[in-house]
Amino acid sequence: MNKPNVGVVGLGSMGGGVATSLLRAGFAVRVHDVRATVVQSFVNRGAVACTSPADLGAVCDVIIVLVVNAEQTEAVLFGERGAATAMPQGSVLVLSVTVSPEYAERLGERLAERGILMIDGPVSGGEVKATAGQMTMMASGPPEAFARCETILSAIAEKVYRLGHVHGAASKVKMINQLLAGVHIAAAAEAIALGIKAGVDLHVLYEVISNSAGSSWMFQNRVPHMLAGDYTPRSAVNIFVKDLGIVLEAGKKSTFPLPLTAAALQMFLAAAAAGHGSEDDAAVVKIFPGIDLPRA
Repeated sequence: MNKPNVGVVGLGSMGGGVATSLLRAGFAVRVHDVRATVVQSFVNRGAVACTSPADLGAVCDVIIVLVVNAEQTEAVLFGERGAATAMPQGSVLVLSVTVSPEYAERLGERLAERGILMIDGPVSGGEVKATAGQMTMMASGPPEAFARCETILSAIAEKVYRLGHVHGAASKVKMINQLLAGVHIAAAAEAIALGIKAGVDLHVLYEVISNSAGSSWMFQNRVPHMLAGDYTPRSAVNIFVKDLGIVLEAGKKSTFPLPLTAAALQMFLAAAAAGHGSEDDAAVVKIFPGIDLPRA
């Protein structure tokens, strides 16, 4: 059985990892990104470049969108030479962007009107797991969409949680995941800042906490960035400004208090306002005054 042609739109940390995993699994991969040098790096590894989302949509059975937000999703699907204008009926869009559940639900309806299937499929795991094909995917959508994407999802994700047929269900779970992820990064930054202020050996602190009850996945993953003074963006501060904003908006709509989310969002907003929005989200540690942060 021939493998489906698959396209990846957005070749950032996660999208680049997905494209890498698909190429490794032997898929015919089409790619599109606004950065020509990034596209060329994948062409050098066997992918085919498409000059627009429409060009990609016209020749792919399945498209995975991994751009930053709902606005970029709208542009690549419905903007000038958007993918949705060229995708044939029966093709599948896998929306792996963190968006509000309401947006995911509406998008599924709009694509269905064009005869296009959709999986609401946000992902988690970071750049390393994306590149290794070991992401976690939260996914919801019609069974026929999953049937057409089974081999693709197996190539890019170690765990695919099928959360029902309704678009938006997966985005709800991802939203809650991002609540915890953002709060954990903010808490890790606060702990490291206090450690600096208290004069603790940061490498010893990291080792002890990593093996104690106060640890978290985010602590173990992001604190090394802080200790190395390396804020090369794997996931940027602005991502959590966006994602925690989605969480708070959901709380507002349902009149539900989210005090920890609100505090964490203010920390990321402070980092963005100080000019660190495009840096790694570990740069939230830079908001604390009067401490001497490690430098690269």
